[in-house]
Amino acid sequence: MKVLIAGGSGFIGRALTKSLLADQHQVFILTRRLPGSPEQIQWDGKTTQGWGQRINEMDAIVNLTGLSLAHWPWTNSRKREFLDSRLQPGRALVTAVQEAAHRPRVFIQASGINYYGLHGDSVADETTPPAQDFLAKLTIQWEDAIQSIDKLGVRCVVLRQAVVLASQGGLFPLMALPVRLLVGGPIGTGRQAVPWVHLADVIGAIRFVMENQDARDACNLIAPIPTSNAEFTRALAKTLGRPYWLPTPAWMLRMMLGEMSVLVTEGRYCRPKRLLDLGYPFRFPRIEDALADLFH
Repeated sequence: MKVLIAGGSGFIGRALTKSLLADQHQVFILTRRLPGSPEQIQWDGKTTQGWGQRINEMDAIVNLTGLSLAHWPWTNSRKREFLDSRLQPGRALVTAVQEAAHRPRVFIQASGINYYGLHGDSVADETTPPAQDFLAKLTIQWEDAIQSIDKLGVRCVVLRQAVVLASQGGLFPLMALPVRLLVGGPIGTGRQAVPWVHLADVIGAIRFVMENQDARDACNLIAPIPTSNAEFTRALAKTLGRPYWLPTPAWMLRMMLGEMSVLVTEGRYCRPKRLLDLGYPFRFPRIEDALADLFH
């Protein structure tokens, strides 16, 4: 299978590339840098100029583009970057597919579990309507940018992923820092959800939906066993052999991080109903096992 990855230079893209190559698939990466190999294809992330015709060769497209929410502070210009880095590449990929004589069989789009918002009385699944806060609206527009793919006869799967736990990359190193510095404890009440998924399950789920003809539309990519902030921090402290201290006041983080603090002070419980119904076997459903794998 020939797979085109947009956003392939990030930590998820690198791990996905390694996994696909190990099974003898061909991988091509769209990059803004000057190509260093025949497998790298240069683009500007906005248009199809110079590369659009390469879509004719591909069996699958995986779109992982989007500036990480870990970038701080969340100024108005930064929020614009979050939006543009998601919408522009998605629209360019849709245009390339639309213009292609030979279209790929499947298009996999990364999205965010924040689609459902940061609050809610029920556990959200794929039937839950979207929220209306900043992160939810960002995710809605992210998905809307590629919604016409289905109409082009290409099977489309949107993976609404939680915070990806990996030893390097993403938000996890920042989340683990207080515990490493011996000041780890629950944030606020500690009852808010921590939506997470191990990197191995991100790669596993992408490959699962790529090959499963029944997979389509939105799928939540989050560990199936819900985890509160207190449970997450306690498990992290135990894994690292660090103390689990008194709560960190939520107001202190709001003062330090501004609006970005919602990533750790708030969170809604969600479940991966469609992936479970399709039969995806999560390798790391429990936070204790995920952390043990990452650190040991």
